[in-house]
Amino acid sequence: MTSLHDVLAKSPARPGEPGESLTEHLTKTLEAASLLRQRVGRLAALPDDIRELFWDAVALAAFLHDAGKVADGFQRMVTGQARGWGERHEVVSLGFLPALVPDPGLRAWAAVGVATHHRPLTSPDGRSLEFLYGSAALAELRDRLGPVDPGLAGRLLEWLATTATAAGLAVQPPDGPVDVLAEAHALLGELLDTWTYKVTPDRGLAAVLVQGAVTLADHLSSAHGAFHTRQPLDAGFRPRLEKAWAETGRQPRPHQRRAAETDGHLIVRAPTGSGKTEAGLLWAARQVEAITAATGGAPRVFYTLPYLASINAMALRLGKLLGDEDAIGVAHSRAASYYLGVAITAEDDEETRVEAARKAVARAKATRLFRETVRVGTPYQLLRGALAGPKHSGILIDAANSVFLLDELHAYDPKRLGFILAATRFWKDLGGRIGVLSATLPQALLHLIEEALGETVHRVDGHGQGLPARHRLRLRDRHLTDPASVAEIHQHLAAGRSVLVVANNVADAQHLYDQLAPLALQAHGPEAALLLHSRFRRRDRSRIEEKIHDRFGTRPGDPAGRRPGLLVATQVVEVSLDVDFDVLHTSAAPLEALLQRFGRVNRIAARPPADVVVHAPTYAPRRRGGAEEYADGVYPREPVEAGWAILTRHDGAVVDEDQANHWLDEIYAGPWGERWCADVRDYRERFTEDFLTFTHPFHDRDQLTESFDQLFDGTEAVLRTDLEDYTAALDQAPDTAAGRLLAEDYLIPLPSWAPTRYDKKLGVRVVDADYDEERGLLAIHGGPAEPAYVPGEVI
Repeated sequence: MTSLHDVLAKSPARPGEPGESLTEHLTKTLEAASLLRQRVGRLAALPDDIRELFWDAVALAAFLHDAGKVADGFQRMVTGQARGWGERHEVVSLGFLPALVPDPGLRAWAAVGVATHHRPLTSPDGRSLEFLYGSAALAELRDRLGPVDPGLAGRLLEWLATTATAAGLAVQPPDGPVDVLAEAHALLGELLDTWTYKVTPDRGLAAVLVQGAVTLADHLSSAHGAFHTRQPLDAGFRPRLEKAWAETGRQPRPHQRRAAETDGHLIVRAPTGSGKTEAGLLWAARQVEAITAATGGAPRVFYTLPYLASINAMALRLGKLLGDEDAIGVAHSRAASYYLGVAITAEDDEETRVEAARKAVARAKATRLFRETVRVGTPYQLLRGALAGPKHSGILIDAANSVFLLDELHAYDPKRLGFILAATRFWKDLGGRIGVLSATLPQALLHLIEEALGETVHRVDGHGQGLPARHRLRLRDRHLTDPASVAEIHQHLAAGRSVLVVANNVADAQHLYDQLAPLALQAHGPEAALLLHSRFRRRDRSRIEEKIHDRFGTRPGDPAGRRPGLLVATQVVEVSLDVDFDVLHTSAAPLEALLQRFGRVNRIAARPPADVVVHAPTYAPRRRGGAEEYADGVYPREPVEAGWAILTRHDGAVVDEDQANHWLDEIYAGPWGERWCADVRDYRERFTEDFLTFTHPFHDRDQLTESFDQLFDGTEAVLRTDLEDYTAALDQAPDTAAGRLLAEDYLIPLPSWAPTRYDKKLGVRVVDADYDEERGLLAIHGGPAEPAYVPGEVI
């Protein structure tokens, strides 16, 4: 007679080791579901008839989700007696529910979690349970799934009933023998009758949250992982921060105090360098208290930023503020690279790098399992929850009853901004609190945020606090690359100033660097000239960013410690790069972007107003078609021209940051701004309707994943000339994931349409291009039917 102890849920991880028993795995998954319940707390967003039984249904589904692995076919496969089974164990698992769960409502919701934790329930593409088994009669189902030993199934039922009762679940012991496959067939039919057709949005939401909770518990159990149970942004954060400030002679500013005392959604508009990040964190700590009191959970705090470089910098900054870098998770597509970067130095030997890579991979996996209660990332990792299904619905349950800090929303185009605003409304409905932080926000965007949330949003303004003026505006009718512009920048360098030059595209940035770097290096020594844009290999960009911070980083206690030199950059310098320059020369761009660039100059107002010099752009259509003209090939002409017209009226004046927000309002009140608002609203409602209503909650959305990734993430490629080194890096570590992480040092970010080829053997895109470690990506060589790519065509 087969013992329950001998029934496996997982194959041995390594030869000679025991596999994981089914009872052990089910127990661990039930424990994970209990931890998730403690963390998320009560879900007020659910319909009344579902809210009270939601977590009991999740617990039952988590406990029973793999019970069907008792089937003979699965056991032969997992023990190596057969190469495969070819059937779905979750269908068999359904057959254990009717004998154990007498409440039909509770049973129906638990069945949702059991059936959908691996596959979509519906869709015609051959993957769904409906396609595989929806038309099968009981006899056919028996034939396909194969036998289930009645004695073994009975012993499993008894163990399930005893263990679930001890855990406080509403179950009953089985009343005699159970025909597991007959019960599974009947319950699958009930599920398909309920969920094949359109349901109300609230029931659809409940369904995907059940699915998300069960899949997350299963993944956590399988990975032998654990959640952080404490939120460091708690009631103790404010006194800790104020104590640290007091030790350096600082006091909270008025907008920081108001934010800390606000209960509810918040918009903070405050000058760059005035402490808006700390204001946001103080607000977040207050919301954590409120949500904890209301739900009993441990709210997560999500801090989102538009650019990967600024995310990495913010993660380090938050780690220092909270006094615990391990408390911060980095949630973006290249998180493992971040964890590796903070763990190694250039001097580390190969063995140290390999071990660090293995730990970085493990840390990134833990973050993907939602380990940390504070996470910094792009909004897109959260938006992926809209894809739902077994792969993404865990994001939805993790986002419930959470706090969201959205930094610099203006940086997104209307489509992405519309999607993000749709998501904020959804997160609010899931019990969340929304905070928006920005140095500059036009009234039009403020109204869109309030419109999306549909309720009171508190506004805290950090302007008008008597802070010293930092900038004096200068306009030049000539282009940034004009010889006269280059000569003017030369004068600043010769005078011993630190100079920031911001171009709108990579080609212009490279050209200016070639023109300006020799003088900076001659006058101020090695590493006095640096170039930063988005088309560098990861290893080179990390090296450059470290040099930028060392030479131009903000030094609040030592303003005289700034060093002369040159940084030429593109838009990557705009958000969350904590640098401080004497003077700025920039190409004209939308006013929000310019104001962000201004914020990198005289950052802490330790000097008289510094010159921010704006140069007229060149307008032309993009090569890839269309008659619309763009400033330097990047920004639509109309808002750039509108901003230029306003700046012209203030040429030579000291820039008042309160006044700058009025300039933005003027632009958005015009015809272009009206069209922009209409576009944002259209994309917001479209995303809500297509992705966030869940009226068909279990229909397969995997076909949308690729287009979603292209919209948000672009791609990466390795240089053809780096393939040998890339391959060697892959082989550096015995662990495949660690080797791939080490090899990622050679990847270069590219737009999704860039001409690349996919190397199936290496699993990476390859680009044939010229490259320089100081200057980055140069020309990409297209195929026979495709002209060569030039850097100025991408940001």
